[in-house]
Amino acid sequence: MSHHDERTFVMIKPDGVQRGLIGEIVSRFEDRGLKLVGGKFIRMDEALAHEHYGEHEGKPFFDGLVEFITSGPVFAMVWEGADATRQVRAMVGETDPADSAPGTIRGDFGLDLGHNVIHASDHEDEGANDREIDLFFDEDEFVDYDLDAAAWVYEDETH
Repeated sequence: MSHHDERTFVMIKPDGVQRGLIGEIVSRFEDRGLKLVGGKFIRMDEALAHEHYGEHEGKPFFDGLVEFITSGPVFAMVWEGADATRQVRAMVGETDPADSAPGTIRGDFGLDLGHNVIHASDHEDEGANDREIDLFFDEDEFVDYDLDAAAWVYEDETH
């Protein structure tokens, strides 16, 4: 990782997978100039779902959230780039697709709060990003490489 890069966690939820949106969503992040350093197609079990959404435990929607996220496969990813968490959140849109601007992932593909296609780490909760990455990935699952396009994405890139 270069000095200006950070990693951020993103997950395409079961509705995004079932609707065939993995390629479209990955392309949007690549088009933005972010670098994919880890990805895996998995089916979350209840234990992982409880750990992932632990901050919502006890809330009225928690059981439905766990039931939904374990209902089908998800595509978990780690993206790298300058200010990646904030950049990704801007691309994803608001949690409620009805509040998301056209051009964002949720604004373009979501209509329902419960089926909002994608999860991305929150840039305002500094610990959430690392916690989510650690939940889904081991350090040896990341691929470190130079993205040749970086010189065309970042003004100060020197390779």
